[in-house]
Amino acid sequence: MLEKETEVIAQDDLDMQRLGRAQQFKRNFRFYSILGFTTTLMATWESILLTSTYGLTDGGRAGMLYVYLTSFIGFFAAVISMAEIASIAPTSAGQYHWVSEFAGPRFQRFLSYITGWLSVVGWQAAFASICFLCGTLIQGLLVFNYSDPSGWVYGFERWHGTLFTMAIAVVGTLVNTFGAKFLPPLEGIILFLHLGGFVAVLVPIWAMSPSTVSSHEVWTQFTNAGNWSSVGLACLVGQLTPIFSWTGPDAATHMSEEVQNAALIVPWCMVSTAIINGVLGFVILVSLLYNMGPIDAVLSPASGFSFIPAVHHATGSKAATNGVAAIILVMEVCSAISILATSSRQTFAFARDNALPFSGALSHVNRLAGSRIPVLSVLVTTVVTMLLSLINIGSTAAFNAIASVMVAALFTTYILSIGALIRARFQPGGIPPSRFSLGKLGLPLNVLSVGYLIFAITFTFFPTAYGPTPVTMNWSILVFGFTMLFAIGTYLVHGRKTYQAPVIHVHRD
Repeated sequence: MLEKETEVIAQDDLDMQRLGRAQQFKRNFRFYSILGFTTTLMATWESILLTSTYGLTDGGRAGMLYVYLTSFIGFFAAVISMAEIASIAPTSAGQYHWVSEFAGPRFQRFLSYITGWLSVVGWQAAFASICFLCGTLIQGLLVFNYSDPSGWVYGFERWHGTLFTMAIAVVGTLVNTFGAKFLPPLEGIILFLHLGGFVAVLVPIWAMSPSTVSSHEVWTQFTNAGNWSSVGLACLVGQLTPIFSWTGPDAATHMSEEVQNAALIVPWCMVSTAIINGVLGFVILVSLLYNMGPIDAVLSPASGFSFIPAVHHATGSKAATNGVAAIILVMEVCSAISILATSSRQTFAFARDNALPFSGALSHVNRLAGSRIPVLSVLVTTVVTMLLSLINIGSTAAFNAIASVMVAALFTTYILSIGALIRARFQPGGIPPSRFSLGKLGLPLNVLSVGYLIFAITFTFFPTAYGPTPVTMNWSILVFGFTMLFAIGTYLVHGRKTYQAPVIHVHRD
């Protein structure tokens, strides 16, 4: 056992030497702890319930099923493509390192810098989004439980959601700083909760449901409540539900410098996460669609979450509904903890290459509570979320536009990194050897994944209904465009002078 562990340490050291990086973190994560980290970060079955309103509005029961299944094919191709790259270069830098190493020499520095900014912004937005989702779920439960005029009625205020968002951010920060050394064993426990919570939600939905709809209705009846020109277009817009539920497959990569045997464990963790969450998500989706009752009754819930009246119909019990929602809330808070860790490591890595303002401070690794963590990067991520949450007081639509840009930003980094790998495959010598290799299937899977990601990004910019108002409009394309212009401008003013592209550190021998 000791000999095997020594070999693992030696292999990790060799990987870091090839990347030209010094080992700064403790490698406390092993397979099951990093698997718990990524499965709960993605939280697919939980997110399917939380975001079901999108799919039920645009596509309905049958639309959600077929879009989920077909989208998973493209998503899995992207995950397995990035898993191979993660095995070649297991670094916290992730996609912007991959672009730097595999893109053409003429453009690699610029594209790498843009990819880095998009990844930083995407993960910052992800943390803001998950904290806000938890905050609004708390508000939704208050509305669900206290809306009877004969008793106390909860008065919904946007600033309440902002305070709840900040509270969740603080919880994530405390765990990622003072509780950092307990994070790896904690993630193993959270993995058990993720799986156990799934069973605890699944059983009452089926056991207590007064009736189920027919399979004919589930598999053949579509809905176009968004009034799009065709049901097909409605289904494509409704793919926001599975897309949001699969966000973050690159998370393990950004923690790779803290994972033992990273070149093998990280890619297998990415693949395992996609399979586990993909199966759990499909089962919970089917369960929801069979037991939710009339679709019209859940499309415009007072709580803001369609799954709450759907579960209430299935169980007939407020207590059971609250229990299901509480499980989901706990798991989403766990997801927020993992997202904060990922976001801070991405910020740390980009600062390590002198790409950000105050890079020296942001890339500093502190010793805190028996662990090594980039404390300032964690705190900056938290402060950004708190500042963004203030936008919600004035306009929820504006905040949602900023939060939802995470999908477009992260998916764009996947496209650029996989696209760079495709280019490298046609170069003399091909791609470097890896311990997780797709072999001859690599190129077709890479091409499929890029095609799917471009297709998926397009529909993340659509509003949920035709003829949107300024309030219901999806402004994420505007925010994404501004992010791109900001990244380009920052490169021209600052990045081209100070940015140290990761490829200059790589040893190719």
